[in-house]
Amino acid sequence: MDSRLRKLSKPIRTVLRWQLMATGGLTLLAGALAGAHGALSAALGGLVSVCAGLGFAAAASLGKAESAGGALLAAFRAEMIKIGLIVLLIWLVLATYKGVVVAAFMGSFAVTVLIFAMAFFVREY
Repeated sequence: MDSRLRKLSKPIRTVLRWQLMATGGLTLLAGALAGAHGALSAALGGLVSVCAGLGFAAAASLGKAESAGGALLAAFRAEMIKIGLIVLLIWLVLATYKGVVVAAFMGSFAVTVLIFAMAFFVREY
C-alpha cells in the first residue's frame, strides 16, 4: 500500500497528510471536551473524509484522458465516487455507532473536507 500512496500526486499526498493531522488534533480536542465517545466520533468524521479522498485519488488516477472532454468526464467520475463514499460512510457511522457525538463527528468531517479542497493550492514541484 505504501508504494501506491507514493504514486499519488504531491498535492493529494500533502492534503491527506494535513487531513490526518487535523483528525488527530480534533480527536484529542473532542476527547477532552466530550470523552471517549467524542474522541471516537471526531476520529470517524475525519476518517470518512480521508477515505473519500483516497477514493477520489484512486478514481482520478485511472487511465489518461486523451481529450478535454475525457478529462472532464474523469474528474466528474472521481468526484461522484468521492460523494458516494461520503454518503455511504456517514450513513454507516450514524446507523451503527449509537454513541456518536454528532457535533464532534460532523465538525471533524467538515474541517477535513475543507482541507481536501486546499489541494488546489499545493504545487506539484
